Amino acid sequence: MNSTYDIALVHDYLTQRGGAERVALTLSEAFPRAPLYTSFYEPGDTLPGFAGVDVHTLALDRIGWLRRRHRLALPVLASAFGRLKIDAELAICSSSGWSHGASVAGRTVVYCHTPARWLYQSERYLEGMSDWAGVALSTLRPALRSWDQKAAARAARYLANSSAVRDRIRDIYGVDAEVVPPPVDLDPTGPIEPDTAMEPGYFLCVSRLLAYKNVEAVVEAFVSLPDQRLVVVGSGPLYERIAGMAPANTTFCTAVSDARLRWLYASCSGLIAASYEDFGLTPIEAALFGRPTAALRWGGFLDTIVEGSTGVFFDEPRPEPIARAVRHLAGTTWNRNDLVERAGRYSKDRFIRRMRQVAEEERRMA
Repeated sequence: MNSTYDIALVHDYLTQRGGAERVALTLSEAFPRAPLYTSFYEPGDTLPGFAGVDVHTLALDRIGWLRRRHRLALPVLASAFGRLKIDAELAICSSSGWSHGASVAGRTVVYCHTPARWLYQSERYLEGMSDWAGVALSTLRPALRSWDQKAAARAARYLANSSAVRDRIRDIYGVDAEVVPPPVDLDPTGPIEPDTAMEPGYFLCVSRLLAYKNVEAVVEAFVSLPDQRLVVVGSGPLYERIAGMAPANTTFCTAVSDARLRWLYASCSGLIAASYEDFGLTPIEAALFGRPTAALRWGGFLDTIVEGSTGVFFDEPRPEPIARAVRHLAGTTWNRNDLVERAGRYSKDRFIRRMRQVAEEERRMA
């Protein structure tokens, strides 16, 4: 690089609108002068706020079809990030598998959304994908694990987004990580875009349509709930399969603005979250609007949901337990104040304040 920066940011890829991308955008707000390095950047498919960020992409970004299908780049992302040289006193890497491999002149802090699923939870990650993907990953896994372990060992500090990820980092890397919950920045007082064609009172599922998100099981649960309605917000590789088997009481919204999402949360009876989630952002978003959640008793949801106060759990991502949890949710009176108070613990200001403290601590140690 031709310039030396005090702080630089690194993120895996900017090709979707998930919780990790919201973290990366908030990091850019915390450190507004910091450039952001990433593999791919597809402005139309990620959060619009990145338009105001100094984004630098890898050479792979010039391959348009690969940018739109970033999972196909899995075999080459390790070497691509390994060749990335960042001349900064401190780099903060927002990583779920790749960005922590960048070569940094100074110190590296990794904000870990999860250690790479395709290396350490590969069966769950590959479910529903083609056979060739499994064969390719089996062949590459030893080399990728070696690369991943070496990249993790170079970091000065690891931060985890949840207790579950903290434990996973300890088990996989032998590193003790501090839990710094990610920010929830969907302001419930912001603009609202009503959907006049949709009657309030439905249940909501906000998720990318990937196998480990278990949206198919949520949709199947509503076959046995004909008096209830489900709205699914999200898109992904399994869209056609899930939409094709959905009952008539299910509606899909493949892409929504924040204004529309606010209305969807405010108008629902509750949220259904069946995914194997590392943090569990959507129950906090629902709680901002005073709405409870029925969630899988797993991972980050154990941090973000207080059973009996802000939601209920089901133990398996299958239609029958999900349906029982929905009935429980619908038959219970929930205290809006408890829900809103819980959500307030995950504010953007709190996240920014802690990340700035971490950056200052690391720079003093340089």
